Amino acid sequence: MARARLGERIAAQRAQREARDRVRVRRTVSRRDGVRAEVDGQWLVNFCSNDYLGLATQFAVGSALQDAAAQHGVGSGASHLVSGHHALHDALEKEVADWLGAPRALLFGSGYLANLAVVQALLGDDDLCVQDRLNHASLIDAARLAGCHLRRYPHADAEGAARQLRASPDAAALLVTDGVFSMDGDVAPLEPLAQLAHEQQATLYVDDAHGVGVLGPDGRGSVAAAGLDIADVPLQLATLGKALGGYGAVVAGDDALIAHLAETARPYIYTTALPPALAAASLAAVKLARREHWRREKLQALIARFREGAQRQGLQSTSDTPIQPLVVGDDRQALALAAALEARGYWVAAIRPPTVPEGGARLRVTLSAAHTEDDVDGLLGALAIARTELGVLGAADARPTR
Repeated sequence: MARARLGERIAAQRAQREARDRVRVRRTVSRRDGVRAEVDGQWLVNFCSNDYLGLATQFAVGSALQDAAAQHGVGSGASHLVSGHHALHDALEKEVADWLGAPRALLFGSGYLANLAVVQALLGDDDLCVQDRLNHASLIDAARLAGCHLRRYPHADAEGAARQLRASPDAAALLVTDGVFSMDGDVAPLEPLAQLAHEQQATLYVDDAHGVGVLGPDGRGSVAAAGLDIADVPLQLATLGKALGGYGAVVAGDDALIAHLAETARPYIYTTALPPALAAASLAAVKLARREHWRREKLQALIARFREGAQRQGLQSTSDTPIQPLVVGDDRQALALAAALEARGYWVAAIRPPTVPEGGARLRVTLSAAHTEDDVDGLLGALAIARTELGVLGAADARPTR
């Protein structure tokens, strides 16, 4: 039998994506000015960024980056455990730990790396990882690479998680969930999951990439919003690349668990540390996020304004977060709606399977404290016109699917 040729397989897979309108196209941004971006020569109001607090282009954050780069250079030069761990890294870890009410925190190059690190460092072949079915891809990949038994429960179903844990009563277990789900914008049922973890002697890990900075007292995220603490959630992830506007991620939690990650997690040990200048920028962003409560207040007001405007169009939103999904269903129609909005000056990404479930193609509208009321009203107006022209996204179709 002839060996399979990778080139032929790639060509066939590309043809399948083309036939199903699932080719992913990378857009190039030439310039940014707050929520406005120049894309292919056209200035668009960006409604698909995760810069929820508007910190990515904030002056003090940019100044911290420039000053640190001038003083310390553009790279760290080595991994954290060799010679790359800088005082700015240390200060950022301590600031995030203090913010989230954790004894200790550990800085990673990205949220993807952090999730790979946590699951692989804690679980092995005979262990159990129980996850929400709509968890981020990095968490699913982490469990598969760890070699543990991966069990997935129906979305936001704590009783479903309980069944999975009870089916393997002797295995060391990690219960894992997103805090805020990135495609639907809904929040995990953290209280019952924490209670379940206590009952089943499992460790609860919350990836709060889309919650930290936005939800809870002082923006401490979905864990704090649920009234939980380190005793309930021994490990949680805070990304630096969404509400905080930078790059990287921090895992905060129990001192012994964080020490174990620092000593054993391959994605931490065997990679170059983030540039100190990036750590300086994130440190400035965290301090702003902690004290500038007006950013969250404005963001919540814009979320309410968008939801009210969408409701007047017959579109029902179930999300109280900056992530507002408008589910179209059909891939081609989602692309057409995104193109119609772009023609009117608004950039909203069309998200298609496999990022979302089959039949769940959508526009993923994301709001930022940097938007204005006029921005939101303009998007809603453009959406109404585009829907009428294309005959898509009726009220019944606008509800998120599972």
